[in-house]
Amino acid sequence: MTRILVAASAIVSMVLLSLIYARMEPAPAVAADDPMASAAASMDHSGTDGGTRTVPAEDPDAPAYQLRDANAPALAAGAVHDIDLYVVEQPMTVAAGFVQTVYAFGLTPETASVPGPVIRVKVGDTVRIHFKNPATNLMPHSVDFHASLVAWNDEMTDINPGDEKLYEFSAEYAGVFMYHCGTAGALSHMLNGMYGLIIVEPAEGLPRVDREVFLVQNEWYLGPQGQTGDLQRANATVPDADFVVFNGVANQYKDNPIKVETGETVRAFVLNVGPNIDSSFHVVGTIFDDVIKEGIHLRRGNDGNWGSQAVDLAPAQGAVVEFHFAEDGLYPIVTHAFNFVAHGAIGLFQAGDGDPAN
Repeated sequence: MTRILVAASAIVSMVLLSLIYARMEPAPAVAADDPMASAAASMDHSGTDGGTRTVPAEDPDAPAYQLRDANAPALAAGAVHDIDLYVVEQPMTVAAGFVQTVYAFGLTPETASVPGPVIRVKVGDTVRIHFKNPATNLMPHSVDFHASLVAWNDEMTDINPGDEKLYEFSAEYAGVFMYHCGTAGALSHMLNGMYGLIIVEPAEGLPRVDREVFLVQNEWYLGPQGQTGDLQRANATVPDADFVVFNGVANQYKDNPIKVETGETVRAFVLNVGPNIDSSFHVVGTIFDDVIKEGIHLRRGNDGNWGSQAVDLAPAQGAVVEFHFAEDGLYPIVTHAFNFVAHGAIGLFQAGDGDPAN
């Protein structure tokens, strides 16, 4: 009887979540075994949006999106890091049925992605970025590492297609930092994907945990299928994003939950790259018991046992959050600005087998 009541309670909770996260409008029918799908299904990207503008029609023949592995990389070995960093102008499926031309960073041209590769070093390390703009690109690009102390008109200057330059800095401060293109008209480069995450650990390192993931929140302002994004809407005083997503692709971790073990400690490196919209990072069903936000530390086991329900991040702010799941089940990843959940800002952690009745 207890298991029946628990299962019934779980079903009711998931239905309530889907009602909260979905737009308050009729949604297409969804599979009965996918209680979170109504959130994504409630978003229609064909025709007009609110009767005010035309948006691209979904292309049923668009390539499937490439799932981004959310596991955080290990700390790079050594104290000096020579890193090749390419920028590649290429097509990318940013949501099921929607392809855009993006400006992607990669350690090689073949591995360029949005967001760019996660770089992980420690305080005191020397980072040597060999920044390369292949001749096949159409425009100048640059890179700005927020983890650096360098002159804007030195390392961050533009390079033309076919050129490269060295961007060298010493990592003096720990944090979850953004890197991005800083070429004039930076918004036009960032809205098309030119950003990434660099983790700088304290010199003594971070305490061991069971799992580490990274989650980068970004926006997409759709241009026509296969073309670059809509700068006019991204540049508006009230941004009009088509998608707000984690790690570059709408709904990818709803479709493919991030699997963890029940009870294990999970550390998430969280960054909001914007370029315009704030994040209220929240994982439903748990409490952050250790949070480092922009250098301010809420420690596990503090006097009073204070915890955190959500971490507010303006564009270009980052955090390290730690938490665990007390029972098997599904745990939604969202920004608690609920209007963006139906626009792709939703994922799932799956603890254990995902069934709280077991």
